[in-house]
Amino acid sequence: MIPNLCSFVGDTPLVELEVPFQNTAIRLFAKLEMFNPGGSVKDRPALFMIQQAIAEGKITKGSHLVESSSGNLAIAIAMIARQMKLEFTAVIDPNITKSNRDLIETYGAKIELVEEKDEEGGYLRSRIRRVRRLLDELPNAVWLNQYANPNNRRSHYEGVGAEIVRDMPIEPTHAFIGVSTCGTIMGVARRLREAWPTVRIVAVDVVGSVIFGSPGGKRRLPGIGASRVPEQLDTCEIDEVVYVTDWESMQGCYRLVREEGLLAGGSSGSIIAAIEKAAPRLPRGAVIVTIMPDRGERYLDTVYSRNWLPESERVRQPLRESHKILAKISELQSVTRS
Repeated sequence: MIPNLCSFVGDTPLVELEVPFQNTAIRLFAKLEMFNPGGSVKDRPALFMIQQAIAEGKITKGSHLVESSSGNLAIAIAMIARQMKLEFTAVIDPNITKSNRDLIETYGAKIELVEEKDEEGGYLRSRIRRVRRLLDELPNAVWLNQYANPNNRRSHYEGVGAEIVRDMPIEPTHAFIGVSTCGTIMGVARRLREAWPTVRIVAVDVVGSVIFGSPGGKRRLPGIGASRVPEQLDTCEIDEVVYVTDWESMQGCYRLVREEGLLAGGSSGSIIAAIEKAAPRLPRGAVIVTIMPDRGERYLDTVYSRNWLPESERVRQPLRESHKILAKISELQSVTRS
C-alpha cells in the first residue's frame, strides 16, 4: 500500500550543530522539524489531535475545523484537512507572516483575521474569543483547542520526545525548548526525564510573553511566547526560563545561517540566543538537545529582512535575571504540591 503524505510526519533528522558559544565545550544536538511535510513541528499535534478526534467520533465527514494559530499549526491543519476533505477556518492575527497566510489560503482554508488586541497587549485572547463565536456560527464546527487539548502534549511525548531518546548518541545535560502553547515542552520534558532523570529543562521565552509571570508587552516574533498562560503549562516540568528579545532572536537566526547554512524560523533563532545567554554558567562539557520548529523561508520578509525591526528595537534589552524566574517557578511548584 502506497503511504499518503501524513505517513511522513515525524522521524525528522537529529543533527549535531557546530555553532560556537562563549562556552566552547558545549555540544548541541538539534531536531530539525522543518523536514516534516508541512514544514514544522506543528504537523505532529495537528495530525495527532485530528486522528484522536476522529477515533472518538468528534470529527466526522461533515465537520468544519476551527483553530487559533499564529501560523504553523494552521498550515499543518490546512494541509491535513485538505487531504481529508474537511473544511477549516484559521483564526489569525496581524503578526502572521505574509507567506504563512498565503500557505494557509493556498491549502484552501478560510481566514478569520483578528485585529483587536487583548488585555495583555497581544492577540491570543482575542483570537480565542473569535473561535468561540465561530463555534456558534458555523455548522458542525469543531475546535481542536491546541491550548488545552492533552493530545497536543501527548503527540510530542510519543513523537519528537521519543525520537530524541531513541536517536541521541550521548545523554543530554540540558534541553532548551521554545514555549508558546507549551504542548511541545510538556510532552518532550516528560519523555526525556523518563530516560534521563537529571536532564535540566530550560524554557526559552521572549520578552513581552506572560507565560511565566512577566509583564505583557509588544512581541513581533510569531510562534513563541503568549499573552495568556496556556492550560498545558505545568511548571513542575521546567527548571529554568531564559528570556530573549526579538532582536536577539533575529541575530540567532543569522548565526545559524552563517555557521551552519541552516535557514530556520524565528523561534530557532530564539533558542540559539538563549543558549548564548546561558553559556557562561553552563558546566563545561554540557550536552544540549533542542528542537528547531520550522523553516526559515516563511520569514524572509520578517526575521530575515534587515528592516524588520525599527531602529529603537535593535538593541540588547536588559532582562530580569533567571534566578527571579526560578523563584517564581519554585513558588508555583510549592502551590501545586500543597
